[in-house]
Amino acid sequence: MEKNIIEVRHLSKSFGSHEVLKDIDFSVDKGDVISIIGASGSGKSTLLRCVNLLETPSSGEILYHGKNVAGKGVNAPEYRSHVGMVFQSFNLFNNMTVLENCMVGQIKVLKKSKEEAREAALYYLQKVGMAPYINARPRQISGGQKQRVAIARALAMDPEVLLFDEPTSALDPEMVGEVLQVMQQLAQEGMTMLVVTHEMAFARDVSSRVVYMNQGVICEQGTPEEIFGNPQKQETKDFLARFRNS
Repeated sequence: MEKNIIEVRHLSKSFGSHEVLKDIDFSVDKGDVISIIGASGSGKSTLLRCVNLLETPSSGEILYHGKNVAGKGVNAPEYRSHVGMVFQSFNLFNNMTVLENCMVGQIKVLKKSKEEAREAALYYLQKVGMAPYINARPRQISGGQKQRVAIARALAMDPEVLLFDEPTSALDPEMVGEVLQVMQQLAQEGMTMLVVTHEMAFARDVSSRVVYMNQGVICEQGTPEEIFGNPQKQETKDFLARFRNS
């Protein structure tokens, strides 16, 4: 049984003459919770968007179960149903109810019947504590609630891996906890997760592995104990020192 789900090899990404990612290598194994940390502009979100094929890599490979999905002729929506994404800005459809938001992808991409889609949507909305709000529209609920709906929507697609792009950075401080709690529960249940975050406590306490990025390269990676307890590189030490002092 292969445990390696995603493998990124020699990935680079440039926007014009600006190289945002340089020769990135890392892998995601089943059950991993990998937190990607680093200063703004270090390439974290671009890396996640490349893994989800929202950005096309300039060079390198992204292997999903050994198949390069960064090549030509890949069915991106089908791939994304296995590798789901939760965005910083929720990306909910404002003209749909909470329940419809969680059903639409299942019907369109997974070709489920309305009944099946509704059942799965209700299950995951209940799981994230949003079942009472199924008839609400996004404008009627808080940021934390929107993000929990976005997580339920991603889970309803039954993905093998969930990518989180700074899922708490658009939230008011008092709402951050409710979203992190849902993510922590998913991690405990064995969900494979790749999380770009500036929530250092989450990275330290929930991750199985921490990747520190700086200026488009992976500067250091290891267990939370290694990265937070005994970082090897000066850049990592300087970055973490800023958080300890803030």
